[in-house]
Amino acid sequence: MNNTVALELKNITKSFSGKVANDNVSMTLNEGEILAILGENGSGKTTLMNMISGIYYPDSGQIFIRGQEASITSPHDAFRYKIGMIHQHFKLVDVFSAVENIILGVKDGKKYNVKEAAKRIEKIVAQYGFDIDINKKIYDMSVSEKQTVEIIKVLYRGADILILDEPTAVLTPQEIDKLFTVLKNMRKDGKSIIIITHKLNEVMEISDRVTILRKGQYIGTVETANTSEEQLTEMMVGEKIQLNIDRPIVENKQLRLKIENLSLIHDKIKMLDEISFDVFSGEILGIAGIAGSGQKELLETIAGLNKPTTDSKIDYYAPDSDKSDSLIGKSPNEIRELGVRLSFVPEDRLGMGLVANMNIIDNMMLRSYRKGKSMFVDRKTPHDLANSIIESLKVVTPNEYTAVRKLSGGNIQKILVGREIASAPTVLMAAYPVRGLDINSSYTIYSLLNEQKQNGVAVIFVGEDLDVLLELCDRIVVVAGGKVTGVVDGRTADKRSLGALMTKTEKYQQEEIKEEKQND
Repeated sequence: MNNTVALELKNITKSFSGKVANDNVSMTLNEGEILAILGENGSGKTTLMNMISGIYYPDSGQIFIRGQEASITSPHDAFRYKIGMIHQHFKLVDVFSAVENIILGVKDGKKYNVKEAAKRIEKIVAQYGFDIDINKKIYDMSVSEKQTVEIIKVLYRGADILILDEPTAVLTPQEIDKLFTVLKNMRKDGKSIIIITHKLNEVMEISDRVTILRKGQYIGTVETANTSEEQLTEMMVGEKIQLNIDRPIVENKQLRLKIENLSLIHDKIKMLDEISFDVFSGEILGIAGIAGSGQKELLETIAGLNKPTTDSKIDYYAPDSDKSDSLIGKSPNEIRELGVRLSFVPEDRLGMGLVANMNIIDNMMLRSYRKGKSMFVDRKTPHDLANSIIESLKVVTPNEYTAVRKLSGGNIQKILVGREIASAPTVLMAAYPVRGLDINSSYTIYSLLNEQKQNGVAVIFVGEDLDVLLELCDRIVVVAGGKVTGVVDGRTADKRSLGALMTKTEKYQQEEIKEEKQND
């Protein structure tokens, strides 16, 4: 890393509807360095990066690129200054190949020549050590391959400054290792890289410096080699935070769900393939798997949102009862009428969990409006619940009457998780409940899940961070390609073995069986 400044922000301020997102922020990015940006939800990280990449324009302040003041009013301007941003949600055309996606929209005054473009792309792939088939269709790619296409896309357009927003959110440990190797190769080549992430262990591993924002303000920049996770957390939050996840001993263990041979076919594709496992009260059962392995479909099917095959079994055992009720064929409402409280925190917060244009109070009412015994709707209870969640989870919002679409992703997640836990379930299914949450909010959610566990709730937790799964969960079911590839003890398993089970394809399993027979 050298000390030549590639990017400098001076006194950047940005407001939305009178609410300040960035307040007089100044910071620098050097050539050939990886800079991590840390901050709680609503601290202004993404807003700041969106101004650098041309999505927003600052109300005041200056941006300098290599010492020259720049006016970045659009993503096209950002590319002129050799800046490229890789967002969490990819912008790719599924039916096109990697090559076609990479050259799509490039205006260099030349006629499209896919063969020539492919040669240029192959050079980029070889130069930085990417692992990808550039002729593969996007719909056949894993999440990490799609991310690779997005990175190559900005490099192909000549980017020297790259911004990555939560790049490791849905990657396995092995995929993260590959990504970090590529980023280090890019740093050696003089590229300047900004990473927005909530994973402190990754910040310590990959970054050269760390810039911290708090409530829209610049707090400071530290050398990674001279800091610690505890110091970074304290700078982010403004107070000392214990970075330990408790794992209470499982007590009064009772069977709540028995799942046998659960299969799901959608559009002639087998999404779930003969999945079997048990769920017990007073424990947290983790579900691990790379994105698209069937975790979402599994939880949705248990909740009554999908119709499994006729030979599938999902039996629910009520507290202090030896008799079971089958959940197969029942609607979500019928399941609730049985007394089964399956609280479901979906992956898609605004698609399935909350109504974007409703305010926080009205979204609380979505769980309770059917209980009304008259033509008048009870608004006091949801109002009190909304205020309780805002206070306990520190939701950043003007008030409880604010439409949820106006909140940051992390604050939307807090409202959703808080509402689901408040419904006092016997089985709580939480899919990615801390996705997009800062470290402080994440640990609050982990504590809430442990409270549910100690109250005798059976908790099913689908998470992306394997370190958290291993610290929080009592047992972990690993799924790959819609199949269970292993059930491990959270106290004795390790990250590498989980990663291996997560990528265990059918071909790999057949080879393993063959090898076992030869050894016998």
